[in-house]
Amino acid sequence: MRRTVFALVAAALVASCSSPDGSTTASATSIVIGAGSEPENLNPVLGYAPDGAAKIFDGLVARDASLALKPALAAELPTATADGLTWTAKLRKDITFSDGTPLTADDVVFTYKSVLDKKVNSTIASRFDALTDVVAKDPATVEFTLSHAYAPFAQQLALGIVPAAKLTGQDLNSAAFNTAPVGTGPYTVESWRKGDRMVLKANEKYWGGAPAVKSVTVVFVPDDNARATRMAAGEFDGTVLPPKLAQTYRDKSGYKIVRNPSADYRGLGIPSELPFTSSPQVRRAINLGINRQAMIDAVLAGSGKPASTPISPYLKDWYDEGSSFRYDVAEAEKLLDEAGWRKGADGKRAKDGQPAKLPVLYPAPDVLRKELALATASDIAKLGIDAPVEATTFEIMLQRRKEAAAVWGGGDPYDPDTAAYTLLHSRYAGQDGYVNMTLYKNSTVDTALDTARRSLDPAARKKAYDEFQKAYAADPGWAFLVFLDHTYVLRDKWNGQETQVEPHDHGLVHAVWWNLERWTPKS
Repeated sequence: MRRTVFALVAAALVASCSSPDGSTTASATSIVIGAGSEPENLNPVLGYAPDGAAKIFDGLVARDASLALKPALAAELPTATADGLTWTAKLRKDITFSDGTPLTADDVVFTYKSVLDKKVNSTIASRFDALTDVVAKDPATVEFTLSHAYAPFAQQLALGIVPAAKLTGQDLNSAAFNTAPVGTGPYTVESWRKGDRMVLKANEKYWGGAPAVKSVTVVFVPDDNARATRMAAGEFDGTVLPPKLAQTYRDKSGYKIVRNPSADYRGLGIPSELPFTSSPQVRRAINLGINRQAMIDAVLAGSGKPASTPISPYLKDWYDEGSSFRYDVAEAEKLLDEAGWRKGADGKRAKDGQPAKLPVLYPAPDVLRKELALATASDIAKLGIDAPVEATTFEIMLQRRKEAAAVWGGGDPYDPDTAAYTLLHSRYAGQDGYVNMTLYKNSTVDTALDTARRSLDPAARKKAYDEFQKAYAADPGWAFLVFLDHTYVLRDKWNGQETQVEPHDHGLVHAVWWNLERWTPKS
């Protein structure tokens, strides 16, 4: 199968640069992007682009290439009282939404209160557990009140601001705004054909300066192989590809391969309620029996780093290298023996007549997760564990989270709280959605995560996150595998690309085109 895909790519590379529908990607003031994922909606209140780079919206703050916070709609970085319970943001003057209406503090209040509204199905409400009130002190001043100190609160202020006048009195879960929004950002939505493409056009009155790239067409193609073939056929100006597919563009005239670091992990979520994997010894054994560096070399073509916890090495102030898992098959087998899962004459492990079995699921269109699933299952099988690999959907992965392991993705480089809290804190075990998918519970981990998010002292936070990582390594709920380097193929037609450590979400937002509004055509 892989040979067929590479043959198709190679053949298409010598073809014309016209797309299958006859269009071309020749203009440097327009760009056609092949995206691997499609947003469910475009409403920040419901969870669209909560960490900024939204293209259609701006937050109170944004991030520069180094991920440092900088003022956006706020005139200066928001400030906090000494106890961390009150935050104040002052707005820039003369900012308007793309329909010409002025931005005021009321719009900021409406946005955040809507996220907290129990009637609104916001996927990011858990980020604001500490927020108790938001008020407009005057038309240009917003005050946030927290129930307890929450150290990374400023990071959450990158959320895009929506116009209250467009949404007041509406059901935000089904509002027309969700697919045809109005924002303050550098682009507006011209059209969106769900399941196919979205077209953005430059906001010529953007407060940060009109973009030089005037038209952005985002084509949604979840299948990696299909994106590779369509990129090679000349349909796209840029796309994200697994590293090995991207390498087909090495030394190809007019193209460049961009490899960006990320805090985006791929990991095997291990069900804590499955009898076989309910023991910390078994989960540690699985972690020790996985050859992560071999995966990076073979599956990622060297484009990544080993992972042991959801805290990325790029979170340098917080990452604890001592909590990583070495590759140690002998120790893994010893732990399995001690847990009572012993090998029979056939080399398969069992306990009290129950076979050691751990199905490994992955989402079918994702080539990279498939290869990681196969490599992981192969390593686990060498320990005497039956690990059948199954292609499925994210919905089925969630439904079977008590009985099967699954290859999940996530992570961000902004703060360890957002990378780890909802993923591993027991308060989220059993909740719907993509939180604590393994139903993991560990009181020491809970205490460390709670202490870290509530402490305003960096030294105390560092100590708490060290304790969290050590406690987690002793009782892991996952086998985190790798942190990816995101690889892109891009036509070499623009200046202005800047490297930024990327999060898991890298469709239209935090990808190589995170600052697309600042790109300029090459002369």
